[in-house]
Amino acid sequence: MADPKGFLKHGRQVATRRIVEERVKDWNEVYPDGIGRALLPIIGTQAGRCMDCGIPFCHQGCPLGNYIPEWNDLVWRDDWDGAMDRLHATNNFPEFTGRLCPAPCETACVLGINQDPVTIKNVEVSIIDRAWDSGYVRPQPPEWLSGRTVAVIGSGPAGLAAAQQLTRAGHTVAVYERADKLGGLLRYGIPEFKMEKKHLDRRLDQMRREGTIFRAGVDVGRDNLSGQRLLERYDAVVLATGSTVARDLPVPGRELAGIHQAMEFLPQANRTALGEEVPDQIRADGKHVVIIGGGDTGADCLGTSIRQGAASITQLEILPQPPETRPANQPWPSYPMTFRISSAHEEGGDRMFAVSTTEFLGDEQGRVRALRLVEVDAKFQPVAGTERDLPADLVLLAMGFTGPQREGLLDQLGVALDERGNVVRDERYAASVEKVFVAGDAGRGQSLIVWAIAEGRAAAAGVDAYLTGSTALPVPIPPTARPLSV
Repeated sequence: MADPKGFLKHGRQVATRRIVEERVKDWNEVYPDGIGRALLPIIGTQAGRCMDCGIPFCHQGCPLGNYIPEWNDLVWRDDWDGAMDRLHATNNFPEFTGRLCPAPCETACVLGINQDPVTIKNVEVSIIDRAWDSGYVRPQPPEWLSGRTVAVIGSGPAGLAAAQQLTRAGHTVAVYERADKLGGLLRYGIPEFKMEKKHLDRRLDQMRREGTIFRAGVDVGRDNLSGQRLLERYDAVVLATGSTVARDLPVPGRELAGIHQAMEFLPQANRTALGEEVPDQIRADGKHVVIIGGGDTGADCLGTSIRQGAASITQLEILPQPPETRPANQPWPSYPMTFRISSAHEEGGDRMFAVSTTEFLGDEQGRVRALRLVEVDAKFQPVAGTERDLPADLVLLAMGFTGPQREGLLDQLGVALDERGNVVRDERYAASVEKVFVAGDAGRGQSLIVWAIAEGRAAAAGVDAYLTGSTALPVPIPPTARPLSV
């Protein structure tokens, strides 16, 4: 145990963000000098609040099964190298999860029953950022090669985790990415102010030095590499294509100009923030922006629109406003649906709950000019007499995703799909077609980054066992497992 009385002596502290007036003028992370460095003065004390519980429920809350009490104790004892070893034992990319994960481990923290939980996520990112700064994170190439080849389709967190595990197991791994640069949604879906891409690039560089082969700009199933050709060329294939089919809003007026999916808007903004030129970019400058969807993607659209100089921004959510504290029907250690304020919400914009869009209204030029809204009850039924119009020059649809893209690779491979449109897999993460495995959102459905990494690691173990007859790679939870209320 770290400090036996730490949770009694010290309250919860989190990293201090840069002031709003400063950070909305640039695309840098919202924490000064990066969150890990910002936390160092307080992180030892915060790690000391960990109680080293007999049954650490933070393990249950984390799909990766992170050794949280162990690295908390090591940080408190100032053994940062030891803490890094324990952190990397279960998580390939803690610099990603430490910035982007909603931290279900913290809502499962035993201390959280009657106090504020341990700042697990903050400790995690402090460990990895310090490790990178000190040069402790190095390539880990395999000692020998198996002679087997694996193709990983998709370079998001699931694909990267599977690739790194399989490369370190001695297999020759090629990662295919249809975008021009690697990283999947980590590259172009996550704004720079949430995670600067230098964190992604240095991890990709480590993987290259370990022997992983990357091939960007290749749309497998279309660019002269069919599903059949893939099976002929490689001994195993891992589908980590993600859940990329965006949910639409088929109401009258949807065809009007100025209505876009969030994943049309955000990648363009990310490219310009990184210095690229984007012809005919969708921009929010001087416009009344309405974001339909109250999740993280909607918040990313909000922060981006603020930095582009929108005249006004309103974020809509069909669900009622969540309570400030854990509701009685979502007891510890489940992940509660509570009212959360992201860094983007601190910066501006309005939020409206329990409303539904019934129609888009256009002008004479065929552009959207307003939304027609109606309040809804607990069963999402319209409340009579509550209709009103909300001005809108730009509408962004951030309502989630319905599954992986079927056209092209999935159709060519002929893999079975479940009733939700996701790729069916068994306890080994094997799909219905020989040699094909699936990890992350393509098989699970839209989920969290920690689940993507956990499934990438688990799928790698399944592939390794398939290729060699056994595996020494860690085998996390089976694909049928689900987190509580996440």
